[in-house]
Amino acid sequence: MKRLIPLLLWSFALPLAADEGMWLFNQFPTEALNQKYKFEATPQFLENLRLASVRIAGGSGSFVSPTGLLLTNQHLVTGCLAAHLQDGFYAPAQSAELPCPRLEAQVLTGIENATKQTKDATKLFSGVRYDLYRYKTYTDVRLVFAPENALAFFGRQRDSLTYLRYGLDVAFLRAYENGKPAATPHYLKWSADALIEGDLVLSAGNPAPTMRLATAAQLAFYRDTQLPLAAGRLKPLIQKLGAFAGENTENLKAAEPVLTDFLTAYKSAAGMLIGLRDDRMATRKTVFEGKIRRAVQANSKLGMEATKVWDEVAAAYKNWTPYEKPYQLIESGAAPGSSLFRNARQMIRTPEDRRQAAPLPDVLEVLLLTQYLEELKNLGDKEAPLKAILGGKSPAEAAAELVKTGQVKTLAQLLEEPAKRLRKKREELLGSLDTTASEKIEQYRLQIFKETEYPDATGTPRVQFGVVKSYTDRAGVAMPYASTFSGLFYRRNNEGPYQVPKKWVDLKSQLNQVTPLDFVSTCDIGGGDPGSPVVNRAGELVGVTFDGNLENLPGMYLYTDEQARAVHVSAQGILEALRKIYQAQPLLKELDQ
Repeated sequence: MKRLIPLLLWSFALPLAADEGMWLFNQFPTEALNQKYKFEATPQFLENLRLASVRIAGGSGSFVSPTGLLLTNQHLVTGCLAAHLQDGFYAPAQSAELPCPRLEAQVLTGIENATKQTKDATKLFSGVRYDLYRYKTYTDVRLVFAPENALAFFGRQRDSLTYLRYGLDVAFLRAYENGKPAATPHYLKWSADALIEGDLVLSAGNPAPTMRLATAAQLAFYRDTQLPLAAGRLKPLIQKLGAFAGENTENLKAAEPVLTDFLTAYKSAAGMLIGLRDDRMATRKTVFEGKIRRAVQANSKLGMEATKVWDEVAAAYKNWTPYEKPYQLIESGAAPGSSLFRNARQMIRTPEDRRQAAPLPDVLEVLLLTQYLEELKNLGDKEAPLKAILGGKSPAEAAAELVKTGQVKTLAQLLEEPAKRLRKKREELLGSLDTTASEKIEQYRLQIFKETEYPDATGTPRVQFGVVKSYTDRAGVAMPYASTFSGLFYRRNNEGPYQVPKKWVDLKSQLNQVTPLDFVSTCDIGGGDPGSPVVNRAGELVGVTFDGNLENLPGMYLYTDEQARAVHVSAQGILEALRKIYQAQPLLKELDQ
């Protein structure tokens, strides 16, 4: 498999002042890292890390044995577990490993700079660099081990909004070729050493697209308009779903998947909003942007004409702002959570696509659609045909009628024309402006500073580095660099989201409860990095990434390492669980433990 990857290259005035950077394997800042941490990431070190790392299930993973054994997150393989009706699984022999037919693992086997060929072949070339990526794909992937949901998602939604964390969010898979375990000579050996505060660690993952080239005007739009609207819409939905789920076990089972999605989205929106409202971040962005603009203006080859790009972006977002709310309600975020509406809109827009969202209980659909119709009612007749939608009924009555009669498609059809108008308006005002502005600004940076650093993330393989480090969160609470197994048991009565399986309670005395379970580092991660391996200076595995703290989320736009932390499961903790609770001796033997 080959992919041509365009890269928008950018630089900061003070590279490596913080542990910032989602670095290309072929553009890693070896000398700067050596200066800061007295560690040389040799070509051999980076090559082994690249060839041992994989992209899988929208996230990341790594080979941890020469016979195709993979380590990733449990939350990335829940579909495979659900398909086999498993809550936790262990295959003591290869013959018992479960197929995961929808999973593929990809390894980046080669990178070639294809800028010249691309520039010669197309008039669309705009000054960025193009790399040709070659991947090896494993299509036969099987499940070896995953803990119970209660361990992988310990604390569920409550803990996912913060840190400390106590999740054993790991899974082992195996890649096969021609019906046999794949030969994977590049793999990560397990570290026998405990991590301590200040240890240097490196991670290899596939961070989702970032927007660190966004202008100050764009960030102001996200801060003042887009994100407050998104978070404000989710809050009442979460409250109503929470009350519904609290009524009985059946409601909880029905509502939990939707509630989890809403809480994840709320965490993302709220976290980015908190960061953008931080004066330090806004000042840093504004100062650096001002420096670029002044340098462009003073450059005889660029001059005043070139600085118009920032003014054009500012004007476009100012003009778009009044349309953002109706756009969210009618087009980009219509009827959140409703499977009936999602399926109806899909049938209208892409009837050839036969995939359908899983159905929800009618009572849950009525709840979700009632809230959505309340939003449309508050939006007003100017944006949506409310008379036709409500028909003189209240939102609750109209929602119940739509679900009872199976006429949700009618609602979707009534919203198609206003949705089309909003899409057209957005294209007129913003269109491809975000992309072209980023490209222009980056060209200016390259001409002025003559140094290239890491590009915005694009979902392609990257290397990050940082240190194991405690921090003080935004509420002023000191957070240690690691949590231990004791945190699984200290909450009273072992209830609700803080409940471990009975065998964990029975074997509690066998555990070394001060063993690190999770830890944090200053590695600059993003979406797509969960499942990524974390290694020490020797290239040995010390953990696996599974999340970021709340303060990490503004890294979509700008990274600072004062409070932003990547959250990892400790390699020591994984071994402790495999030995003491799961007694997975064949798996431990394969890991040379």
